[in-house]
Amino acid sequence: MVIFSNNVCIQACDFDTADRLMYNENKNLEVSMYKIGDKVVYPMHGAGEIVDLKEKEIFGKIKSYYVLNMPIGGMKVSLPVDSVDKIGVRRIITNSEADQLLDDFSGYQCDETTNWNKRYRENMEKIKSGSVTSVAYVVKALMKRDRDKGLSTGERKMLSSAKQILLSELVLVKGISIDSAEKMISDRVNNN
Repeated sequence: MVIFSNNVCIQACDFDTADRLMYNENKNLEVSMYKIGDKVVYPMHGAGEIVDLKEKEIFGKIKSYYVLNMPIGGMKVSLPVDSVDKIGVRRIITNSEADQLLDDFSGYQCDETTNWNKRYRENMEKIKSGSVTSVAYVVKALMKRDRDKGLSTGERKMLSSAKQILLSELVLVKGISIDSAEKMISDRVNNN
């Protein structure tokens, strides 16, 4: 594959590795951890597949961006290559890890904090962590609370966001539809 960047042409040699090299206009070497086709999770947004690596000029500086295609909603998201670690981007879990997550899902013990504000903050921290286990915990706790007592408007929005994050990862890992992934989760909450 050949990468063109500001009239600099690079013949990239080994695309089977996770490293990809690009040069920006200042000839500074920029190393990215992911390649086109990798499936990653962007905390607070969900999982997606890297479909492109682009350069954009922002305030006079050339920056490289991953372009993610999100399976839910068909949205495309740009992530700055130099910020993926700081943002908390990670690879999606494996199929066996997804199976384990789903097996453990029924067993998650949900702590019932009665103070809505405190519960909301705790759940938001879990979602922001980017941990699929923490997001699954929030989904289960809020689905269970909704079933048993109902949710406030804020918690209903939070449930929708957390569910989208979890579902997007399961869809990519398992290669299933959104409806199938949602049924897997609902069955586990309802059987508890």
